[in-house]
Formats: sequence, C-alpha cells, structure tokens
Amino acid sequence: MTTSAPRASAPGGIPPAPLPPLGLTVVREAVAPVVQRGADRAWSLADLDWRQVRPELLTDEDRSAVRFVTFIEDHIPGYLTWLLRTAPVDGSDLPTARVAVHREYVRFFIAWAYDEERHAAALTRYQEAAAVDTPDALRLSLAEAGRAHFDRPCPDLLGTFTYTMLQEKATQLFYQRFRAVTREPVLRRLLTLLARDEARHFGLYSQLVEAYVRRDPKAAAPHLKDVLRTFRMPLAETLPRYRRWSLDVADHCGYDHTEAYGALERLLRRYTDSRGGDGVDDLATFVTSLRALP
Repeated sequence: MTTSAPRASAPGGIPPAPLPPLGLTVVREAVAPVVQRGADRAWSLADLDWRQVRPELLTDEDRSAVRFVTFIEDHIPGYLTWLLRTAPVDGSDLPTARVAVHREYVRFFIAWAYDEERHAAALTRYQEAAAVDTPDALRLSLAEAGRAHFDRPCPDLLGTFTYTMLQEKATQLFYQRFRAVTREPVLRRLLTLLARDEARHFGLYSQLVEAYVRRDPKAAAPHLKDVLRTFRMPLAETLPRYRRWSLDVADHCGYDHTEAYGALERLLRRYTDSRGGDGVDDLATFVTSLRALP
C-alpha cells in the first residue's frame, strides 16, 4: 500500500480527450453477475468467532498493520462520494442513454460500498477483540482520518476504473501477504475473506478497463498512462505518516505495491498478443518500466 511513481500530469498538462461511454449492454452484462456473486458469497461479522482471538500471537508489526488497513477501509464514505460523482444519474444535461449506463455502475458502487463498509466494521471489531485499541479511542481516530476530503485526478470513467482496478488488486495482494506472515487464526480467516472480496471487485473493474481497450486501444492508452503516472493509494496524501507507515507495513508483510501494476500489464499483453499491438504495446512497456522503479 505504498505510493508509486512521483505525481505528474499528462504531457504538456493536457488531459486525454474524453471517451464515449461503453454501451449499455456491455455494462449491464458486466455488472449483473458481479453483484450476484457478491450476494451469493456474502459473509457477516457473525461468521467470525471473536472469542477465539488470541492477542498474544500478534506481533507489534501485526498490530500496526491492522491499524493501518482499518484506516484505509474505513474511508468508504469519501471514496463512494467520489465514485458517484464520476457517474452522475441526476440532472437534465445528460442524455438518457448515458444516465442508463451510469445507473448500472451505481448498482455496483452501492454493492461495493456495502462490502467495504463490512471490511471496515470487521477490522474495527478485530481491533476491539484483540485489544489493539479501545472502542471510543478507535472511533475517534477513524472519524478524524475519515473527515479528510477524498478526491483523485481521474476526470473520466476509464481513469476512474483504472485507478480502482489497481487499488483493489493492490489491497487484495496486501491481504494475501499479510495472511502469510501473521499467526493469529481469526485474523488469518478475516484476511482471507477480505482478499476474496477485493478479488471480485478487481474482476469487474478489470473487465470494464479491458472493454475500453478493446473498443479503441489508441484512444484508451493515454487515459491508462495518465492514471499510472499519478497513482496513489487512498489516504496517501491525508493520513499522517502515511508513507513511513505504509513502508513499514509493506516490509513486515513482504508486499510490493508494484505487483498491482502487473494486472494491467497482463491485460495489455493479452490484448497485444491477440491483436498485434494497435497502439497499446508502448503502454505495456511503460507499465513494465514502472514496476522496475525502486
């Protein structure tokens, strides 16, 4: 969950040209099964036996990592507000066809937000059960961090989906790495559930990004590259000590944030292998170079 390359704007400070929306059928057929899978595989806090938490098995590094990721997951109100701004469903200035597409996205955003809120609630409950923090002190610290305004420089839906795709994959990988190093059994079970949800979220965003690439790869490439240049995990610019904290947590878990870029790299390589480039082969090389950065 560390930051990536230094922030930069698009070449010449000019944002990529706006792209037309994906078709309603494409979006509907992508969203519906993902929402259904979420319902089919839903879990609740009651599925974990909090009485079995063994705090003595937690290292100081484990406790720090739990605290850190609770802040990240708890920022869902700001994150959801940002997502809803990118796909407005009210106002007379939008064509009805565009609103219909946005409404399909909103269906997933709401289901996604429910998952993320459950993640935050479960991690909060874990902190209480493991005596990482007291209930009132924990909620006050979460409220202080959560009041910070959340925004990302993604002026279009492809940029939004690319950002969320990378963020979801990074979080999934982090949970998997964290599970591999902690010995506390309830935390291991919780991290398994969290990683499974993040993988499902990533799947939809990846599918939407790929739909844009397949439709017009040359037009999509600048949008993807713009996100990669400016990528930051949520709260990277608002949570105190974020960079130092994230590096410590990453070291403890054996986690490398650039692994998330590999998901986009594989998507692009898969496309270039099947279509012979069409304008995204240079972007795939760019992703590879980012992964090589220290």
